[in-house]
Amino acid sequence: MILLNRSVVVFAELEPMQMVLLFAAALVGLLVLGFLLFFARYFSLWLQAYMSNARVSPFSLIGMGLRQVNPRVIVDAKIKAMQAGVGTDPTTGITTARLEALYLAGGDVPRVIQAIVAAQRADIDLDFDRAAAIDLAGRDVLDAVRTSVYPKVIDCPDPDKSAKTTLSAVAKNGVELRIRARVTVRTNLGQLIGGATEETIIARVGEGIITSIGSATGHLAVMENPDRISKAVLDRGLDAHTAFEIVSIDIADIDIGENIGARLQADQAEADTRKAQALAEQRRANAVALEQEMKAKVAENRAAVLLAQAEVPMAMAQAFREGNLVAVNQNGR
Repeated sequence: MILLNRSVVVFAELEPMQMVLLFAAALVGLLVLGFLLFFARYFSLWLQAYMSNARVSPFSLIGMGLRQVNPRVIVDAKIKAMQAGVGTDPTTGITTARLEALYLAGGDVPRVIQAIVAAQRADIDLDFDRAAAIDLAGRDVLDAVRTSVYPKVIDCPDPDKSAKTTLSAVAKNGVELRIRARVTVRTNLGQLIGGATEETIIARVGEGIITSIGSATGHLAVMENPDRISKAVLDRGLDAHTAFEIVSIDIADIDIGENIGARLQADQAEADTRKAQALAEQRRANAVALEQEMKAKVAENRAAVLLAQAEVPMAMAQAFREGNLVAVNQNGR
């Protein structure tokens, strides 16, 4: 406390010029300290960027540290872009601010830059905005560029996602064909955001193959020219509104399955036989019932006859008692 009071007294006794010099010395000391801190932490990055013509200012590096941005990632990405000759425009190209914005948004900055460089080498139109949007949308932009350069082959059906290994289709003659197709696709970068995925391609191709085989007159026509099926499927434009462009559809394997038409006809004939037997049994039961009904009616009529015959003697006796009947001799008297 005593030292503090003495310092205040000494400071108050200084002349204005001495105070100015003291403040100037303190400011210079702070600047020197800040320079030393910058030199210790960011000088190597700044020198690397400067030697690579990456245009990263010292204040940008300090600001990155304050904004919790990894300056090494930003500097390396910008150096790679500048050395590859992509995004060199100072206002619309790959600037430090845009790289920082992508980093803070959760994007994979090195992968985006690598994808842009690969796209430029392959003469694919891919700018920073589109690449960043694809990355932030959750798609692997570098894998998309690689698929555009080296088309990808998809099995239809996909054995990893379906229990079935072949597609089953029936021609008009009723013969089943079991087909396995391979679809070659490449990424459509223009529709990658919001476009349908591989599952849609597999489903559409499978549907197209089944429809084409179903419209064929017979299985032999399909076996002779399987490329007719692939051409018919390609003409349908199955890659519309998807993230891929279908390059080709190849029939990898085709086998003959069951004769479903004959089996259905046999099942129908058996069903018709059972139906006819049921109708015959119904008619027989109706005939038996009618016969029993007729027998009952005959017995009823016989009973009526017997009842009538029993009434004749009684009627004759009554007639004798009443004198309505007289004895007749041999002469009719």
